[in-house]
Amino acid sequence: MIGVLAMQGAFAEHVRALEAIGASTRLVKTRQDLAGLDGLVLPGGESTTMTMLMERVGLLESVRAAIANGLPTLATCAGMIVLAREVTDGMAGQQGMGLLDIAVRRNGYGRQVDSFEAELEVAGLDGKKFPGVFIRSPLVESTGSAEVVATHEGRAVAVRQGHILALCFHPELTSDRRLHQEFVRMAKAS
Repeated sequence: MIGVLAMQGAFAEHVRALEAIGASTRLVKTRQDLAGLDGLVLPGGESTTMTMLMERVGLLESVRAAIANGLPTLATCAGMIVLAREVTDGMAGQQGMGLLDIAVRRNGYGRQVDSFEAELEVAGLDGKKFPGVFIRSPLVESTGSAEVVATHEGRAVAVRQGHILALCFHPELTSDRRLHQEFVRMAKAS
């Protein structure tokens, strides 16, 4: 059972991608929705809004605790920002959960008009390039203990740290399901 945080953002697209590969999904809107999950997706969207809404419904600390306790997690775009150790260029006082040892620059690849697609080599996939869709994406400025699994123009765009896989881009907006399949494999192996 894969939970998809449904506060704001591209959660419906992740649900469709996961269900297309046969995974069972549950929308996560309350603390109770975290019970019995094998994995959790933190989708793209707007990181400050997502964090504020989680705080408002009393979900932020439960999500933080579940991930800190080993719940396999796929974080895309804003989800990556939410998990980061350090957020630069964010809203005043914006902090990540500190669960992923990276520093990110919010909207580091530019505004909506600067969105682009790029073919990416992702470690652990079958060698075929993955279509990365970058929309107001965070820019990874540094990685600590997080392992870089894909780069674009010399910069990390996908990292893995233990049970967390975090991406600057949006795999849910493509028809390529390999990264969702890899995440489901991670969740099953935990």
